[in-house]
Amino acid sequence: MFEFTASARLRRSPYHNATLAAGVSSFTTYNRMLLPTGFGDPEAEYWRLVNDVSMWDVAVERQIEIKGPDAARLTQVLSPRRLDKCVVGQGKYVPICNHRGTIINDPIVLKLADDRYWLSIADSDILFWSRAIAAERNLQVDICEADVSPLAVQGPKADDVVAAIFGDWVRDLKYFWFRDATVNGIPLMVARSGWSKQGGYELYLMDGSRGTELWDIVREAGEPFNIGPGNPNACERIESGLLSWGGDTDEQTNPYEIRMGNFVDLDVDDDVVGIKALRAIHAEGPKRHQLGVILDGSTPHAPHEIWYDIMVGDEKIGSMTNGVWSRRMKRNIGFALVNRAYTVGDWVSVMRDGQAVPGALVKLPFM
Repeated sequence: MFEFTASARLRRSPYHNATLAAGVSSFTTYNRMLLPTGFGDPEAEYWRLVNDVSMWDVAVERQIEIKGPDAARLTQVLSPRRLDKCVVGQGKYVPICNHRGTIINDPIVLKLADDRYWLSIADSDILFWSRAIAAERNLQVDICEADVSPLAVQGPKADDVVAAIFGDWVRDLKYFWFRDATVNGIPLMVARSGWSKQGGYELYLMDGSRGTELWDIVREAGEPFNIGPGNPNACERIESGLLSWGGDTDEQTNPYEIRMGNFVDLDVDDDVVGIKALRAIHAEGPKRHQLGVILDGSTPHAPHEIWYDIMVGDEKIGSMTNGVWSRRMKRNIGFALVNRAYTVGDWVSVMRDGQAVPGALVKLPFM
């Protein structure tokens, strides 16, 4: 047993006290914040997400706000996906790459106005990156980390819970689209989004002093639907084929290797960061691709903490980047980042704790 030492470098979310009251049992760090990772009953938390509805403190999903006359230009320069057709109230999933075409984040871009955007980021410092790119291009923008903290409501009954709070208009939101709303005077945005394939919403709280209040409103509205606390669920996200930037990527990974090629538009302007490298990668063809792997055996393995080597004979062909016991498939599964010479149906060995575990490469998603 150990404790986190209090520090201004390790921030708590606006929902932190609410998660303590709900029985949070573990945390990890993400964007220099505490992210709840469990509430003491992983089995119940998983099935609640799959069958009913779950609420998650995902305030770690920070919003980098880009505002000013050149906001649209900078947002496009940061991503190789075309954003010129994006309208106010719409979000788009995008890769952010460095000059070598390596993916360094995979945020949702939300367009709040023609001169104001949010990047809802994964776990890397896009605030510094955005400021550096803006400075080197001499763009007229203000960039900050906004006081915005998402609360996720996920699962097949999420529509009913969120509609009970805001009204049936939420049912008509398209995926990644959002709309301003208030509840009890709390300012927020309702977005149809979230890191699961079970459906749901993220409530973007815009007043960090009212996190517990919003948590309690959602909890009470969800009681008829068996709502309970949870977290971005490793088992469900792997079954559903959802990427974890930084967990399933390394210092060489480009979007084409991880099923994000459809989010790269090669005809964007030459000044988009990384586009020239991505054009070269596309022309040559990526050297790796991301598949699933199903391991032999019916004994659950512990979750991954490191990447495992994937072998064919004596040759290392790639890595198993994550792994989990699938509660629906009753098998050990994970993502494989492997040489493109190997593909669906090939038999491999995964080196786990010094032992070779047989498995087969399969298409993603699993479910």
